[in-house]
Amino acid sequence: MFNALFLHQTAEGIAPRIEQVNRAELPDGEVLVAGAYSSLNYKDGLAVTGKGKIIRGAFPFIPGIDLVGQVEASSHDDFNPGDWVIQTGGGLGETRWGGYAQLQRLSSEWVVALPEGLSSHEAMVIGTAGFTAMLSVMALEHQGLEPEHGEVVVTGASGGVGSMAVALLAQRGYAVVAATGSIDAHDYLLELGAKRTVGRATLSDGPRHPLESAQWAGAIDTVGGNTLASVVARLGRHGSVAVCGNAGGFKLNTTVYPFILRGVNLLGIDSNTATRAQRAQAWSELATLPKTIFERIHAATISLADIPTWSDRITEGGVRGRVVVDVNSEVRS
Repeated sequence: MFNALFLHQTAEGIAPRIEQVNRAELPDGEVLVAGAYSSLNYKDGLAVTGKGKIIRGAFPFIPGIDLVGQVEASSHDDFNPGDWVIQTGGGLGETRWGGYAQLQRLSSEWVVALPEGLSSHEAMVIGTAGFTAMLSVMALEHQGLEPEHGEVVVTGASGGVGSMAVALLAQRGYAVVAATGSIDAHDYLLELGAKRTVGRATLSDGPRHPLESAQWAGAIDTVGGNTLASVVARLGRHGSVAVCGNAGGFKLNTTVYPFILRGVNLLGIDSNTATRAQRAQAWSELATLPKTIFERIHAATISLADIPTWSDRITEGGVRGRVVVDVNSEVRS
């Protein structure tokens, strides 16, 4: 028997409860992993609070879209007992039971080895947020972005994905403009490597004209809605924006002009279904981050029992940086 956080669907909404589970109840999968850490992403917060339709499996359900742990048993040749592995995405915590458990059975299709030089705790400081940010950076560079092309803006910069994106871009030599609605996040973002910050209000109302004055060579957008529309209108010639979030809305009100007059590129980032090769490359590059970055981005390490409270905080915009979940810390009844 082991502990897990289950979500129950009730007449009043979603009810999270810590319960004991027998390993015989775990889903099918080739890799049985003893969990060490998970993390709390915005998507997890939506699932736990019921504020978003994230869970697409049957209730009761174990959420958590991230997991790092040690292989206990494996029927797949790539993984052996004792190996440390990571899973993000692949339906974890959405269509199949997720990382908020002390033991989990995973599909080998989505599992990757923990890179050398990266601790299990650091891996979850990164988590889906950092993985998504890395895929966004990779997409921009695949499209031809280089540091000498000019400034790169990151929206929602004080959140999990945004914080990691700022740090990753700065480490690669880019001049990063961090856009945030957190008035007290200025010093934090500069410490992560941002060149300067701008307020959320400069973008959140949308563009005044189909094309605004070109300001940025590239962008990573975690917000969507009017903010994304503003970014698209202000990208320079052949600039690209990697789109990986919708915290500010899922509708995009724009015109074709940025695309046909400036050659702007809209790059969709779906970290949930990234290929195994993309996953391995992204995690390999993430493992090279300086240790100081993990210290600056790490907001807190919490227990399974703390997840509901922190889920409220993250969905209300009250979390800066990354929250790690220690699935083995003392669980309060």
